Formats: sequence, C-alpha cells, structure tokens
Amino acid sequence: MRGTTTLGRAALAAAFLSIAGVAGAADLPSQTYEPMAAPAPVAWSPWQIRVRALAVVPHDSGSVDQIPGSDLSYSNSVTPELDITYFFTPNIAAELILGTTYAEVEGDGPISGLDAGDTWILPPTLTLQYHFTNFGAFKPYVGAGVNYTFFYGTENDDLAAFDIDNSFGLALQVGADYMFNEHWGMNLDVKKLFLSTEWDGRLADGTYVSGDADLDPWLIGAGITYKF
Repeated sequence: MRGTTTLGRAALAAAFLSIAGVAGAADLPSQTYEPMAAPAPVAWSPWQIRVRALAVVPHDSGSVDQIPGSDLSYSNSVTPELDITYFFTPNIAAELILGTTYAEVEGDGPISGLDAGDTWILPPTLTLQYHFTNFGAFKPYVGAGVNYTFFYGTENDDLAAFDIDNSFGLALQVGADYMFNEHWGMNLDVKKLFLSTEWDGRLADGTYVSGDADLDPWLIGAGITYKF
C-alpha cells in the first residue's frame, strides 16, 4: 500500500507540473515577426530639359559667284537656348535643341566693306546621344544628328532683295551634366553644325548677284539641367 501511495503521489506531482507549465506558457505575451517591407522603387522619368546661354560662332566663309576671290563673314552672337531630352534607356537619348539668333552678313576679301544684310537664324537640331553613367554625379555624353536652319526676317543693306535659302546640315555634339541631386544639375555643351546654303540679291545698280554662305557655326553653351 505504501508503494502504491508513493507512486500515486509522484503521478499527481507530475500532472501538476505539466498543468503549471501550460498555464505559465499561456501567460506569456505572444510575439509575431513580420518581414521588413522592401523600400519602394524610385520612379525613373525619361524626360529632361535644359536652359542654356549659347554663344554662336560662325566660320567666316562664303562667296559671290560674280566676283572671283570674294568672301563673306558673319557676326557672332549670344542667345538663350532650350533643349528637350527623352531617354530611351539610361544611356541612349534623343535631344531637340531650340533657339534663334541674329547675324550680320558682310563682304570680305575684294568686297570688304560690303554690308550685304542682316538675318534671323532658327536652327532646330535633333541629335541622338550616348550618356556615360559610370562617373557618379558627372555625366558626360556625345551625340550626332541633323539640323534644319530657317533664315527669316532678312533685312536689306547694300543688297536689295537679299535672300538666304533654308538648308539641312549635320551636327556633332559633346557635353556633360553635373547633377547636384536627382533633379537639378549644371550643363556644359559644345555643338558643331555643318551648315552651307545659297543666297542671292541685287546691287544698287540692279545687278543680280548670288553665291554660297558656309556658316558651319560652333554652338557653345552653359546652363541649368532639370530631370523630371
């Protein structure tokens, strides 16, 4: 009987400890672990604009067909420029360049002193660019494209009925942006336009004259970049 009682007491003690363990576990606060949310991806915009101050430096070359050895020269100018860039990828982009400027056309060589006339020039240019993206905030690029130049608002001086033909040309480009943050930066840009056209007019005595105007200008710009 004593052995049976001892065994019974041991069984009761074990059952009590088991019940106490379950109760203690029930009293502990439950803990749940949730996975950390991944940061939201930054939206990438393909659009970018720039506003530049642009120096236009033509190559002084041209001719009057009726005067052997004649040459032409053109005034330099500074004008505002807007360009709009669309990125197909972070490296490949197309850029449309818009701006207008004013030029004086004068004779040179044996016709030095001839003031042919003045004209406004609108040379919209479209380039395809490659942007280098492995230099951090410094982002250089190169480009090549086409240009179509409009001559408008032409004024007569020593030539009457002075007229310059609109013309297509090729364009080469090199430049760089330095980005202060994901939106704002500064830009330096140099373009070379290969622009040759024809012109005509009449001298004071009514003599018809014509020739070529080879402007081939350098476009040197500096300004502000904004990427959307």
